[in-house]
Amino acid sequence: MASDISSIIQSELVNTFESLLSLEAKVNDVVKIGTSDLDDNQHLKIDISLSFSGNTSSLIIYLPTLIATKFEYFMLGGIGDIKASIDDEIIDACKEIIATIGGGLSTTINAQDYDDITSFSFNINDSSLIDVSDISDDTNLYKFNISFNDEEVSLLMKFDDVLLPFINSIASGGKIEDIDEPTTNEVLEQNASNLDPVLAMLGEHSSDNLKLLFDVKLKFSVRLGTKTFLLKDIVNWDVGEIIELDQMVNEPLDILVNNIKVGEGEAVIVENKFGIKIKYIGEINV
Repeated sequence: MASDISSIIQSELVNTFESLLSLEAKVNDVVKIGTSDLDDNQHLKIDISLSFSGNTSSLIIYLPTLIATKFEYFMLGGIGDIKASIDDEIIDACKEIIATIGGGLSTTINAQDYDDITSFSFNINDSSLIDVSDISDDTNLYKFNISFNDEEVSLLMKFDDVLLPFINSIASGGKIEDIDEPTTNEVLEQNASNLDPVLAMLGEHSSDNLKLLFDVKLKFSVRLGTKTFLLKDIVNWDVGEIIELDQMVNEPLDILVNNIKVGEGEAVIVENKFGIKIKYIGEINV
């Protein structure tokens, strides 16, 4: 029997919604539906390509107006009014959320050491606004009923025949068992416990205050090398010029967060993309 990633899909949906939208989320159930069961409103269609173990697969996510508009509303902190229709800002917010879910799926699935699911990758190909009448093929179409702070919303996923054997719990309508990994709140508590010496100095309520900062986005970058030049040399550069850096090829690369060095690492290749393997983090002489 093929490995079942139903629980991972459910878990990454919940974890992403809770971390990006700062709310309590829960997948209540997943049911197979037909187009006659759909609400008559606009949907955001997101086409996704998947690859694993030498296979290529496709996944389509349909976001009804209600959940799509709530995505942007909660990402903005619940300030203002919920929009009545899907606009470009909502599309961007939805694509960011789906991309985050895909990144979580790839990381978690590849960490499971499945024999039949290796080198899993997730890529968004295209997105478009459609009416329900445009969803003509309802084969393998599933509705995920989700609670946002006890208010139920839904999204749709259409799986192809390649992926179907790997979502047996979803396809069979059985209970999706949670995988054994910490929830977002448990991760926050673990991170806070590591800050005990700091919290002792800041006061008993500092833990809750610091949690407010955990979702702040910081720019992560890796510095290949540096060198100082005179302005007169720089203005003479032309296309094809080779600039020699001070960094030696066998020396670790600097890891920067908001342009501040926080560690060192070595370059690696991850699924045809550059990555960085951390060698040192924290206390470094910069």
